[in-house]
Amino acid sequence: MSKILIRGAKVLGAEARDVLVDGEVIEAVGTDLSAEGAQVIEAEGRILLPGLVDLHTHLREPGREDSETVLTGTRAAASGGYTAVFAMANTFPVADTAGVVEQVYRLGKEAGYCDVQPIGAVTVGLEGRKLAELGAMHDSAAGVTVFSDDGKCVDDAVIMRRALEYVKAFGGVVAQHAQEPRLTEGAQMNEGVVSAELGLGGWPAVAEESIIARDVLLAEHVGSRVHICHLSTAGSVEIVRWAKSRGIDVTAEVTPHHLLLTDEMVRSYNPVYKVNPPLRTERDVMALREALADGTIDIVATDHAPHPHEDKDCEWAAAAMGMVGLETALSVVQHTMVETGLLDWAGVADRMSVAPARIGQARGHGRPVSAGEPANLTLVDPAYRGVVDPADFASRSRNTPYEGRELPGRVTHTFLRGRATLVDGKLA
Repeated sequence: MSKILIRGAKVLGAEARDVLVDGEVIEAVGTDLSAEGAQVIEAEGRILLPGLVDLHTHLREPGREDSETVLTGTRAAASGGYTAVFAMANTFPVADTAGVVEQVYRLGKEAGYCDVQPIGAVTVGLEGRKLAELGAMHDSAAGVTVFSDDGKCVDDAVIMRRALEYVKAFGGVVAQHAQEPRLTEGAQMNEGVVSAELGLGGWPAVAEESIIARDVLLAEHVGSRVHICHLSTAGSVEIVRWAKSRGIDVTAEVTPHHLLLTDEMVRSYNPVYKVNPPLRTERDVMALREALADGTIDIVATDHAPHPHEDKDCEWAAAAMGMVGLETALSVVQHTMVETGLLDWAGVADRMSVAPARIGQARGHGRPVSAGEPANLTLVDPAYRGVVDPADFASRSRNTPYEGRELPGRVTHTFLRGRATLVDGKLA
């Protein structure tokens, strides 16, 4: 593998530096580094970040390859600047055994565009009745450390307690989809003024908040770790903030779309805005941004949820929930957090690389951009502005809420252990 000199990049948005990559590692970081024998990438004005890590991706394979495959999903990830993704368990069959998680792990290795770490199901078949083979999945070649029934809530408190106790033995974490099912039966969107005016079934904030409150108390009781998926309400922020102040081992994520979009979008009845949890109010959006800035919310996770055209291009009630997000996440974060002054680029690196790698134990990722570290890197042109065209996506699906919207920033290069997976915005 040849040497690569990234010349004049602003490392984490700070002063311009040269970064020399030799093989799989960073050889040197400095000024006026020698380019002898190296391929040179002129990076003046660009931001160099550690490779992004997504703790919440739906790759759909096995079983729903019409929506996405591990190959197409990881190509989308590389396009968005990601060098590692955690693949959710709601596949067909469900990733609730060592055999299935090893299959997903192997497919990621074969694709080669980013590291794929499978997430194991908490319960058999995501049915919420019996714990899955948590230990066997952890001990498998995939080395599963994160477990989630995402798409469904582990609503039984006894099952949740047992899962937290089980994963504590090997330092794992349970990632909860916080949704009390009986409070959301027939729900179509956020419960509030807009749902009342449109006559659509409302999804109350308390359905999320009540589960979070229960689970942080359970985590405290058993001394285990819990992670809150796609937190979406101002009330949820306050519960997590309280739990952290109490010393409870809880982490939380927010999606890019919950940082930008509101339930007002649903007035169009365009199913592209139908998502779980639903788009909330402007007040919620502002609370989420502030919580991400102050660290109450630890990370940004995409909840990349691809669907085929026929599952979204239909009437609202019948449409599937979810949005693709890997290829637009960094641009949305730049727009909502950097351009508003809430985060600098070092903060973006923490929320989109360092912290998710730490929570998920993604070895070799989220590391400092310094000599001797693995060369998992993302190069961004922050001055770029472009209109989102889903026809340009590497993902197999096109269900983006940003079609036709101008967003800032563009990932120009992604490096996985020193190998370019994206060059000048094109997949290698």
